[in-house]
Amino acid sequence: MRTLHFKVGLFAAATLLLGVLFVLYILHARGFFEDTYRLQLAASTADGVAPGVPLVFSGIEIGRVSTLGLNDNGGIIIHAELLARNAKWLKENSTFTLDKPIVGGAKIRIDSPNLDAPALPENSTMLLLTSDVTKEIPILVERIKAILVNVEHLTRKDGEVNGTLANLQTMTGRMTGEYGMLEAILGSPEKARGVTDTLEKTRALITKLDSLALKMDGMAAKADTWLFAPEGVALQTREALAQVKLILADAQSSLKKADALMTNAVAISADVKEGTQDIVKLRAEIDDTVRKANAMINEINKKWPFARDDPEVKLP
Repeated sequence: MRTLHFKVGLFAAATLLLGVLFVLYILHARGFFEDTYRLQLAASTADGVAPGVPLVFSGIEIGRVSTLGLNDNGGIIIHAELLARNAKWLKENSTFTLDKPIVGGAKIRIDSPNLDAPALPENSTMLLLTSDVTKEIPILVERIKAILVNVEHLTRKDGEVNGTLANLQTMTGRMTGEYGMLEAILGSPEKARGVTDTLEKTRALITKLDSLALKMDGMAAKADTWLFAPEGVALQTREALAQVKLILADAQSSLKKADALMTNAVAISADVKEGTQDIVKLRAEIDDTVRKANAMINEINKKWPFARDDPEVKLP
């Protein structure tokens, strides 16, 4: 019997000891035995703030609001506590913002843009900013009302949407006509027919112009052959001009002889009969040379298609 009581007592003591150790472990895990860092936040209103509201840094809770109170001037003071190991995230340039979402509880968001800044001393008083989404709800409601009014104006019977749909239906109906998209764009079959007729005429004109261009190319090729071929007009004309040049040179030589003879005739006027016979002979040579030049010029005019008159070399 004594052994049974001893075992029961031993079991109860062990259970109690395990319970105490479990509680101590929970308290240790929650930082009950760690140093506490205290902070005051000055706010213009305590709406949405209550003991237990979390302090969040980068989305992780590092502390909570402990109590709320008033200072000597009637201002609101919010007391917050956090573990000393989490105080390293609080800097002198940190900002504290009260977020009050539409859904969910409020929280105090801590932002520290520069973690190298000096640490925030304990029991410091910081300003609490407010980010209340619910204050923007009336503005959003007014904007939604304006949007609904615009939508109603657009979708009414005589609104822009119905007018656009009617115009679209009319255009799609025209697209099913004989001229398709062209009729839909121009608005009537007559106008579309006029455009197609113009295009057909333009196509026919272009075909004629192509044919004319081919003919012109053929004529140009023939003209080149006629003028510049080895036996063409250009070569014959050059040869004829060379002969004319020779004939004119002979005529010039004969005229020089006539000048000399006239000079001699004055000097030898005693023998008039002999001088007269020389002049007649020279005149005959000049006439023969002129006839040859005229015949050559006539031959050139026959071969040169652009001459109009029959030029003739006349003896002065």
